[in-house]
Amino acid sequence: MSSPVLDVVPLRGMPWGTLDPFLFCVHHLDAYPEGNGRFGPTSSLEGRTLGQDFAGKDGWNMYHGRAVPGFPQHPHRGFETVTIVRRGRIDHADSLGARARFGEGDVQWLTAGAGIVHSEMFPLLEEDAPNPVELFQIWMNLPAADKLAEPHFSMLWREQIPEVLAAEGRAKIRIIAGAIDDRRAPAPPPRSWAARPEADVAIWTIDLAAGTRFRLPPASSSEVLRTLYFFDGQRVQVGPHQQAGPAALVLAADRSVNVAAGPTPVSMLLLQGRPIDEPIVQHGPFVMNTRAEIQQAMRDYQATGFGGWPFPSDEPVHGPSRARFAERPGSPRERPPG
Repeated sequence: MSSPVLDVVPLRGMPWGTLDPFLFCVHHLDAYPEGNGRFGPTSSLEGRTLGQDFAGKDGWNMYHGRAVPGFPQHPHRGFETVTIVRRGRIDHADSLGARARFGEGDVQWLTAGAGIVHSEMFPLLEEDAPNPVELFQIWMNLPAADKLAEPHFSMLWREQIPEVLAAEGRAKIRIIAGAIDDRRAPAPPPRSWAARPEADVAIWTIDLAAGTRFRLPPASSSEVLRTLYFFDGQRVQVGPHQQAGPAALVLAADRSVNVAAGPTPVSMLLLQGRPIDEPIVQHGPFVMNTRAEIQQAMRDYQATGFGGWPFPSDEPVHGPSRARFAERPGSPRERPPG
C-alpha cells in the first residue's frame, strides 16, 4: 500500500502554508521577560522597529505594539480567526464593544463576517518572572453565502475542550474542532464552515512524550484535506515516513495512520476540512470572492470603521487581574466553568 504521506513541506518562517478551507496559520512563540508594571517588558526597546517588530530580537517580538506586545486595532472581513493559546494571556477588544482575557489553553473563535475591528494584546502580567507566550492563529475561510454574516465570537475555555489521553497519558490530543470517537469539540460559531457536519473540519493539537505512539483516525472521505504540522521535537514517524525537523505533512485523510514520537517529546497541529472550493481574493485583512467585493470592503471600512472603535486606546489592556473572562454589551460577564 502507498504511503499515507502525500507531500512534505519544510516549515521555514511564517505564515505556514495551508490547504482549503484554511487560509494560513502562524505560530507565535515569544520568551518575554518580566513585566514592567505597565504590561510591557522590563527590557529596553532600543534597537526595535516599534510598530513593525518581527525580528525576534532576544527571543521575542513587540509585533505592532509599541508599549505592550501584540496587535493593536485592525479590521477583518470575510473569514474567521481561531486563536489557540498554549501559554500566556491574550487581551481581546473589538468594535462591537466586547472584551475578553483568555489563555493557558483557551481558544477564541471569531467570525469576522461582514466586518469587525479587533485588537489582540499580550499583557505581561508577571513582574517577578518571565512571561512566555505561545499561540496559534489560524485563518479559516467562509463560503460566499456567509462572508457577510453578522460578526460573532465564541470562547472555548480550556475546561470545555475535550482531551483524548492515550499511552497511559503520554499522548494528549486536544479537540478544538471535530471529534475523535465519542469526544466532540464545543460547537463553533453558527455561521462557521466548521458548523456544517459535511465539512468535517478538525483542529487538534497533539503532544506525544518520547517514544509514544498515537493512531490518527480517518476522516469521512478522500475529498477532505488534512495537514499535520510537526513544529516541535527532534523526530516523528508518520506511517512509514521518518521526519526530522519541522514540516507540514499532507496526509491521505481517509486513511488512519500511526504517528510515533522519536527520542524526544513532539508537538503537532492537525488542520483538516472539506474544501470550500470557491475563488479567493485577498487584500490584507479582507478575504472575499471577487476583486469588486474587496473594493467594496475597503469602501465600507473607510465609511463605517465596521462600527468604530469604542476604546480610548488602540491597544487596550484589561488590568492586572489574571482572571479569564469575556463580556459582550448587554450580556453578563462570561467566566470559565468551574
